[in-house]
Amino acid sequence: MWIPTEHEKYGVVIASFRGTVPYGLSLEIGDTVQILEKCDGWYRGFALKNPNIKGIFPSSYVHLKNACVKNKGQFEMVIPTEDSVITEMTSTLRDWGTMWKQLYVRNEGDLFHRLWHIMNEILDLRRQVLVGHLTHDRMKDVKRHITARLDWGNEQLGLDLVPRKEYAMVDPEDISITELYRLMEHRHRKKDTPVQASSHHLFVQMKSLMCSNLGEELEVIFSLFDSKENRPISERFFLRLNRNGLPKAPDKPERHCSLFVDLGSSELRKDIYITVHIIRIGRMGAGEKKNACSVQYRRPFGCAVLSIADLLTGETKDDLVLKVYMCNTESEWYQIHENIIKKLNARYNLTGSNAGLAVSLQLLHGDIEQIRREYSSVFSHGVSITRKLGFSDIIMPGEMRNDLYITVERGEFEKGGKSVARNVEVTMFIVDSNGQPLKDFISFGSGEPPASEYHSFVLYHNNSPRWSELLKLPIPVDKFRGSHIRFEFRHCSTKEKGEKKLFGFSFVPLMQEDGRTLPDGTHELIVHKCEENTNLQDTTRYLKLPFSKVIFLGNNNQTMKATKESFWITSFLCSTKLTQNGDMLDLLKWRTHPDKITGCLSKLKEIDGSEIVKFLQDTLDTLFGILDENSQKYGSKVFDSLVHIINLLQDSKFHHFKPVMDTYIESHFAGALAYRDLIKVLKWYVDRITEAERQEHIQEVLKAQEYIFKYIVQSRRLFSLATGGQNEEEFRCCIQELLMSVRFFLSQESKGTGALSQSQAVFLSSFPAVYSELLKLFDVREVANLVQDTLGSLPTIMHVDDSLQAIKLQCIGKTVESQLYTNPDSRYILLPVVLHHLHIHLQEQKDLIMCARILSNVFCLIKKNSSEKSVLEEIDVIVASLLDILLRTILEITSRPQASSSAMRLQFQDVTGEFVACLLSLLRQMTDRHYQQLLNSFSTKEELRDFLLQIFTVFRILIRPEMFPKDWTVMRLVANNVIITTVLYLSDALRKNFLNENFDYKIWDSYFYLAVIFINQLCLQLEMFTPSKKKKVLEKYGDMRVTMGCEIFSMWQNLGEHKLHFIPALIGPFLEVTLIPQPDLRNVMIPIFHDMMDWEQRRSGNFKQVEAKLIDKLDSLMSEGKGDETYRELFNSILLKKIERETWRESGVSLIATVTRLMERLLDYRDCMKIGEVDGKKIGCTVSLLNFYKTELNKEEMYIRYIHKLYDLHLKAQNFTEAAYTLLLYDELLEWSDRPLREFLTYPMQTEWQRKEHLHLTIIQNFDRGKCWENGIILCRKIAEQYESYYDYRNLSKMRMMEASLYDKIMDQQRLEPEFFRVGFYGKKFPFFLRNKEFVCRGHDYERLEAFQQRMLNEFPHAIAMQHANQPDETIFQAEAQYLQIYAVTPIPESQEVLQREGVPDNIKSFYKVNHIWKFRYDRPFHKGTKDKENEFKSLWVERTSLYLVQSLPGISRWFEVEKREVVEMSPLENAMEVLENKNQQLKTLISQCQTRQMQNINPLTMCLNGVIDAAVNGGVSRYQEAFFVKDYILSHPEDGEKIARLRELMLEQAQILEFGLAVHEKFVPQDMRPLHKKLVDQFFVMKSSFGIQEFPACIQASPVHFPNGSPRVCRNSAPASMSPDGTRVIPRRSPLSYPAVNRYSSSSLSSQASAEVSNITGQSESSDEVFNMQPSPSTSSLSSTHSASPNVTSSAPSSARASPLLSDKHKHSRENSCLSPRDRPCSAIYPTPVEPSQRMLFNHIGDGALPRSDPNLSAPEKAVNPTPSSWSLDSGKEAKNMSDSGKLISPPVPPRPTQTASPARHTTSVSPSPAGRSPLKGSVQSFTPSPVEYNSPGLSSNSPVLSGSYSSGISSLSRCSTSETSGFENQANEQSVPVPVPVPVPVPVPSFSGSEEPVRKESKTPPPYSVYERTLRRPVPLPHSLSIPVTSEPPALPPKPLAARSSHLENGTRRTDPGPRPRPLPRKVSQL
Repeated sequence: MWIPTEHEKYGVVIASFRGTVPYGLSLEIGDTVQILEKCDGWYRGFALKNPNIKGIFPSSYVHLKNACVKNKGQFEMVIPTEDSVITEMTSTLRDWGTMWKQLYVRNEGDLFHRLWHIMNEILDLRRQVLVGHLTHDRMKDVKRHITARLDWGNEQLGLDLVPRKEYAMVDPEDISITELYRLMEHRHRKKDTPVQASSHHLFVQMKSLMCSNLGEELEVIFSLFDSKENRPISERFFLRLNRNGLPKAPDKPERHCSLFVDLGSSELRKDIYITVHIIRIGRMGAGEKKNACSVQYRRPFGCAVLSIADLLTGETKDDLVLKVYMCNTESEWYQIHENIIKKLNARYNLTGSNAGLAVSLQLLHGDIEQIRREYSSVFSHGVSITRKLGFSDIIMPGEMRNDLYITVERGEFEKGGKSVARNVEVTMFIVDSNGQPLKDFISFGSGEPPASEYHSFVLYHNNSPRWSELLKLPIPVDKFRGSHIRFEFRHCSTKEKGEKKLFGFSFVPLMQEDGRTLPDGTHELIVHKCEENTNLQDTTRYLKLPFSKVIFLGNNNQTMKATKESFWITSFLCSTKLTQNGDMLDLLKWRTHPDKITGCLSKLKEIDGSEIVKFLQDTLDTLFGILDENSQKYGSKVFDSLVHIINLLQDSKFHHFKPVMDTYIESHFAGALAYRDLIKVLKWYVDRITEAERQEHIQEVLKAQEYIFKYIVQSRRLFSLATGGQNEEEFRCCIQELLMSVRFFLSQESKGTGALSQSQAVFLSSFPAVYSELLKLFDVREVANLVQDTLGSLPTIMHVDDSLQAIKLQCIGKTVESQLYTNPDSRYILLPVVLHHLHIHLQEQKDLIMCARILSNVFCLIKKNSSEKSVLEEIDVIVASLLDILLRTILEITSRPQASSSAMRLQFQDVTGEFVACLLSLLRQMTDRHYQQLLNSFSTKEELRDFLLQIFTVFRILIRPEMFPKDWTVMRLVANNVIITTVLYLSDALRKNFLNENFDYKIWDSYFYLAVIFINQLCLQLEMFTPSKKKKVLEKYGDMRVTMGCEIFSMWQNLGEHKLHFIPALIGPFLEVTLIPQPDLRNVMIPIFHDMMDWEQRRSGNFKQVEAKLIDKLDSLMSEGKGDETYRELFNSILLKKIERETWRESGVSLIATVTRLMERLLDYRDCMKIGEVDGKKIGCTVSLLNFYKTELNKEEMYIRYIHKLYDLHLKAQNFTEAAYTLLLYDELLEWSDRPLREFLTYPMQTEWQRKEHLHLTIIQNFDRGKCWENGIILCRKIAEQYESYYDYRNLSKMRMMEASLYDKIMDQQRLEPEFFRVGFYGKKFPFFLRNKEFVCRGHDYERLEAFQQRMLNEFPHAIAMQHANQPDETIFQAEAQYLQIYAVTPIPESQEVLQREGVPDNIKSFYKVNHIWKFRYDRPFHKGTKDKENEFKSLWVERTSLYLVQSLPGISRWFEVEKREVVEMSPLENAMEVLENKNQQLKTLISQCQTRQMQNINPLTMCLNGVIDAAVNGGVSRYQEAFFVKDYILSHPEDGEKIARLRELMLEQAQILEFGLAVHEKFVPQDMRPLHKKLVDQFFVMKSSFGIQEFPACIQASPVHFPNGSPRVCRNSAPASMSPDGTRVIPRRSPLSYPAVNRYSSSSLSSQASAEVSNITGQSESSDEVFNMQPSPSTSSLSSTHSASPNVTSSAPSSARASPLLSDKHKHSRENSCLSPRDRPCSAIYPTPVEPSQRMLFNHIGDGALPRSDPNLSAPEKAVNPTPSSWSLDSGKEAKNMSDSGKLISPPVPPRPTQTASPARHTTSVSPSPAGRSPLKGSVQSFTPSPVEYNSPGLSSNSPVLSGSYSSGISSLSRCSTSETSGFENQANEQSVPVPVPVPVPVPVPSFSGSEEPVRKESKTPPPYSVYERTLRRPVPLPHSLSIPVTSEPPALPPKPLAARSSHLENGTRRTDPGPRPRPLPRKVSQL
């Protein structure tokens, strides 16, 4: 049975539980669980991370923890009772864990590893806390470390700042907001601005002395030297080096490491230097022989100097090498460091051994204890401490020091009867009163233990030596009295014996007879002469002698002879026990000399402060002793002395002695009667203030009042204790009188001089310190009243003295901070006076920082939930006094311009934050009653209106992101909670007072604006929070956005007809609110739009304004990342439901549909833009959106913006042609006018003409880069016309040159023809603009089907490629998936004019084949009926699909949507005709190329002939005979009579061409291929006989034409005049029926034998089609050989296996092969895959080609002739208008050529050409082109170097090819152009042709574009009219010559025969942008 748990409430999972049992709860190790019930070893409960799922789990898997339960029962909440730091640590580590893994994913390795270390550290510290064995101090230290690391990690990860109090997190609800602000601000400051350390320390480590020839031991002495004051400022660090220059004791770090401690900030400056003096221990001369002398001397070696400024950067100076210098003369050794610092180079140079001193230096900051903690390794290893000279800046009480510093300065000695000066060495001893030397009290420096004697270094031959060596003598106090220092002087001989001879001594006592120590300063000592053997052990013999020259000269009882030699020392005592001051001693011994008391008290002020504090207690005892002795006589003097001592302790140096005085007062002070005298003297001084002229002394007294009162109070307490409380009333009266005097003095205004106000300021500064003393004797209320009266007496005039006002405020501040104010009783008394002064200052906007601090303290004392009566009353007072002024202050300071300096800015932020915190505190404390009172306090509506406007404005300021630092989420949430609570109170006032007739737009607008920005705050977007943080916020505050949203809705409903004031202004803000992904908020807010539509409909009968505003805002908001698919659906469903019953339902539905569609596109656009690289989706999406703005919304500005976005995308993807077309859309909106245009996007302010010119030039540049030069030429002409009309010949010249350069590029540069691919996007998972639509895409250069298919699959990685070309069914359309259907299609050019013209070079034609294409086609072969296994051609049909686009390619995108598709079927007979036509055309092309020697070798022709003849012999064309010429077929298909005749004609024509081709082949065939040729000729005759042909009929046989020279002469740019070896030119007859198709090489390929033969001849190992990169179609049935298809054939068209009877079984009946890769896909010889785009050439009709064809399957439009323009006219605006009106797309111009006409003849005629009749015009053109008047199938132009390589094939598609029945000759003399048979295109075979280069295939990343207009439009958009040309229905004429006028006006003709006209969708609009 399950029993609710009593104690087992909370636990941690210690082993993962999978929850496999029924009702089991899955748990992970580390999860925390709340337990609800228990039963037999099982618990039931939930994991705290997911409280909604409850289940059971074993009790053994959970470790129970103590917890307290709130709200026991169903909604109980469990809070663990563990340490709050542990709780925080646990939750923080959980949050970090997730983010830490993300760091790894984001490759932020550095932070990842650092965080890992910190997490491990925290876990270690957590263990220490949990063990619970730590001491209190250690626990505090551990918690400090934990919180520091938590804060660091939170900051690094961008998490929130946690407010803490004593290391524990604080709940913002438990403390006042001002206190919360201070905690946050304190932690923020701590993080941002590290506190400047006042104490600094220098760490020095000696590494080595690098020197070439040492050999002697060294002493190295470091010290710090102040070059400004020319004195050392530290003791010395002394260490010894061995003979190798290394420290002598490397195992003792304290011997070679030192810390120079207690450097003040003032000593970190560049004139402080580290000086290093090096002394060698050895012989007198450095170069003396070893045996010269055995005695060791200390001799100067060198000096190094380094400025401390080099260390201020904070870097550690490791392995720093200092240069070592030596003075030029030894006598200057004492000042060598000064010379080096001053750079007196003449006095020193580098040491001879070029020594370098290696040291390591580091500057450390902080007090010494902090340094010990942070650099514990330094101290644990050992380091010597080097102090500053004398006391540090701050003297600590209890510090024990007694150090005497002696500097051995210099000496003056006589020669002593010698010819040279002496080598003097000084030896020093300390001798005690007993005459015994003191041991180990001479310290050379911190690195060396103290010694018993000191030996100076020796200067060679110097009778006036200067040493300047500093020594420290740490002599104990008890040994000081009676001790003296003795100096002995010896001459050091340099002779062999090396003797040291004593010749004199000096001495100095350490203490004088009166108890004073040796005074600081320099002392000149007498050198007493003596002999070597003099016994100085007996000190009594010389101590009676004078020791100082000063004393000696004073006594003058010795002969002058003894005074010639002198010795100087400097002494300096640093002692806390001994004094050198006689006055101090006199004062302390006042009882022995009572007569000197007055003098002693007077001299006290002159005694050094450090002397007084050393003897502080003794001095105070002395003063009060004197006071007790005779208060009448000495009262005033003692009082003054006491004031002096008290003020002395205010000095920062002695500040730490205040506790010493406090202790004295508490424990040692015994003056029970002193209070009377102290009060009397103090009152006397206060009464004299107003009269006294000099206020300095009085100010000193007032400054000391705190301690005077302490003495008064303590004295009174002692008196009361002693007397049982006598004279209490008298004491009260004294105090009252004293304070009355104070009040009178404070109330006085300063007249003339400011001395009085200064005294008032001094009093006010120290007065608050008195409160706590008065409380010791008086009741709280009494003291409060005294203080209130005193502070109330202050004059309130503000202009008096600013400094006094500041002090006054500081006094108020201290009062609020005092103990007195914390008591509620006294607080209520003091609050009015505090608020009064605050109000005055805030009104004047003065001392704001102080005001903020005081207010913060006021509110800190009022806790949030204090509902006590006293607190409510205080709030009443504060609201009445300060609320209004507080709001005004915040408005004032936030509207000021921010200070430039960072310090001022920080101050500004602080004061703003504090005022804000105060306001929030006040508002949080206010209850209903307070709000009611506040609102009732306004007498008029105007006042209330101003108040509400003011508070709404302030709230808007508080919501600003910059109000608090980014990571202060806690503070922001508290602020928002207060704001929303206040707004809910105030909205009632708004409803009651400002509706109906009192409606006020401004205040309502302010309200709504505040509500909207409140909801939009970043800190309230809970979706962005971590789950734990979100849970905490919801538990504490709920979702404040929903609350405010409901309030907005409620207030909106109250507005009634006033809603119209806010339409459309509030649409944008409300829309922004609804885009927030909070379902409840959306459900509340979206209905408001229905209301807006309704009211707008009532007002104006429509809601255009609502629509316009919605659309405008949607774009900007969604581009910022707001909104989602759920919002779109919700918006649609809610509003549609709302408007169901409205009368305006239809227009409403239309608006909602429009907005919804816009959202779809905007969401798609945003999703696409998230992708890094530019791909088709981005471009297509932009195109979709751009068209939507233009066609459906007519938003011109948005349209133009998206034009430029699309343009940028194209540029990024290097789609330069598309970029140009895109920019043309904007160009079209502009005219050539001088209308000024505003600045827009990147365009400056300029005229419309200038902008259009700029656009034209940019577009031309892009067309040039995209190799679309023909379009560039049109624009060049247009802009040239403008320049011409303005006579701007300079620019006109440039434009003409640019135009000319484009012509050159057309002729000279190669241009690849792209492939085109049809792509179907099926399934609901595609973006809206692609979903269930089909597009045709223009591929990149060199991009074939496989590459394109792979690119599309990369762009849509989740898409499935469909493996067939059939139209998908409805299930695919509705599937929740993505399906891609891709196959290649063939472009069908509309304009045939250029392509049909004779003599136009391929460079020109290639443009027209693949540009301005609307129509595409692909073919699918299939069998209808029963398939004949013997002859598959009988039943092989072709399904031909034509696709029509919404806009021609190329355009503004690389792909456009298919607008219409048409499907026709071709019969087997028509199919056969087309195949034959194609093959005949190919043969003719190859023969022609061979004749004109365009082919480098003859192999292609050989192979083609071999393929046709060999296949024909082996079955080939005979299959057609068997299929269609048999009686059964003719009888069953009587309607095909003409077609059968035509097929026969084609077969005969093929035989004729083959015969002619063999003749040409014979002429050019190489010798080694003669056998093959012979075989071909033999096989040809077999083939002819199979046709039943012996000779060709006359109507077919060609007439020979003879060239005069016996060989054909070829024009450079035209087809040859002859096709036969003998000069005959064959013009085949016109076919009665033709089908456009893609050309293939052979309906039958080479037989295996022939193929092998060719391979042998050419020496190639691969099959012949691979050798030449040619891909003949695989043959069918017996037409094919085993080598007929290359394994590399690429086919992108679906070809059915049924079309190939001989294919293997695996391909039979498999239509799924249609989208296989080319290697796997079966192909058919009859239905080959299309050739490369570069092969495509449209063959033109000959003669009567304008007549309709007889093909019954062709639609009427196809049969019609496509008229082409006769010329280009770009000159007149009228024509441009005609062009735009006609809406027809016309091809760009071609270079002008004279008109040529073709003679339509039906019979072959023979005309002899005149050799002289060749047109000179033809000779000027380069390349050979097919006849322009034959209807050519797309094929490969052989003179294009680009076209080698394998051919990509599309879905099998046959091209039509017709040959003319006419033949004729070219007669240039008569200007009669006779068509030449078009050469059959073949690919250039790369391996065989010498000199040809294989083109480089480059991968282009450019994505495919999408349709310009949506399916819904259903109308094509024509080419931008900038590129369109008026057309004519007249027969085509060539463009005029370049010099001819271009202004011929032509009528508009139809561009293409289309099922419907293509007008422009919208009238042209001139842009305002």
